[in-house]
Amino acid sequence: MHGYDEVRTASRALATEAVHAGRDDLARQGLHAPPIDLSTTYPSYDSRGEAARIDAFATTGAEPDGPPVYGRLGNPTVARFETALARLEGTEAAVAFASGMAALTAVLLVRASMGLRHVVAVRPLYGCSDHLLTAGLLGSEVTWTDPAGIAEALRPDTGLVMVESPANPTLAEVDLRAVAHACGSVPLLADNTFATPVLQRPAEHGARLVLHSATKYLGGHGDVMAGVVACDEEFAGRLRQVRFATGGVLHPLAGYLLLRGLSTLPVRVRAAAETAAELARRLTADPRVARVHYPRIGGAMIAFEVHGDPHEVIAGVRLITPAVSLGSVDTLIQHPASISHRIVDADDRRGAGVSDRLLRMSVGLEDADDLWADLDAALGVRPRPERGAGNCATSHNEPAAAAARP
Repeated sequence: MHGYDEVRTASRALATEAVHAGRDDLARQGLHAPPIDLSTTYPSYDSRGEAARIDAFATTGAEPDGPPVYGRLGNPTVARFETALARLEGTEAAVAFASGMAALTAVLLVRASMGLRHVVAVRPLYGCSDHLLTAGLLGSEVTWTDPAGIAEALRPDTGLVMVESPANPTLAEVDLRAVAHACGSVPLLADNTFATPVLQRPAEHGARLVLHSATKYLGGHGDVMAGVVACDEEFAGRLRQVRFATGGVLHPLAGYLLLRGLSTLPVRVRAAAETAAELARRLTADPRVARVHYPRIGGAMIAFEVHGDPHEVIAGVRLITPAVSLGSVDTLIQHPASISHRIVDADDRRGAGVSDRLLRMSVGLEDADDLWADLDAALGVRPRPERGAGNCATSHNEPAAAAARP
């Protein structure tokens, strides 16, 4: 499967880059672990030089040459993470923010500053991304469409096309290359949070912007909140200017934790994906489960619809953690219609395939049999098959069974 092939950057395998990117200069400095620079400001006796660097930043948004100036302009620890993530995604640059939503907000503000407030988007998206677009909080206007309708939905003032693949929470996938072609000259933003660069690199398929909620797999341990956009240097400059003006900066300690998280990202994603594929297989064969969603690209996310009460499943788990978010080393389960997508209009939510019986599970690094034992107990008593009816659950789940094959 493509997702498990060893992706290579220009010169090194992804697994190697994950360990070394952003750290290339450490040995020359006599260091092994990257330092954490917590400074908010930096002394300088050359005020003329500082003025020139600030002027250059105001013009292009390029990172100032020479010593740092102020924490809102940039931070050396955060810059290491940005360098590493750009290398993993195969882009010229990356710009980190205090959260995934701060990152998306910055993208929308960049396009709005150019008079391009219209967005074309494909549902489902993460619930808060959907809300930010729909509510018009930044003065944006959104047209929702399916992938086939993107080209027709474009307008002269369209500044962005946004997709998420695999999508949150249904794990629906889109053909990124076909979507990028349909966008023409309009930038395509692909939310790559679920797949990570381990399973796909959207920039290779034509996406100009790659969004991550770095809170999830990039950090990987449920202890850091961040967002990041991987892109070309021109767009990165504009994003840095917005970050400076709005203050959505990433704390240096978070940058350090994210850089550390990247070093184990390929190992974590592949191990969790192997367990997720096995759990998807077992859920597909279970008569208590109406449908299983598992992407062909693989990965550690599973969505499934139950015949019974999904809230009872949430209440019944003991090993699995009932919590929002995803991408941690421990397995999490949540009910999207109640939490992550509650803010989306109910009709829009259901129209995007987010049913009231859908559960979303982020598979961690626990043993597959232990996780299954917990799920089996939480799903409750298995129904007795009707005499002569055969295994009706299997025929009901045939489409899901195909999708569940790793």
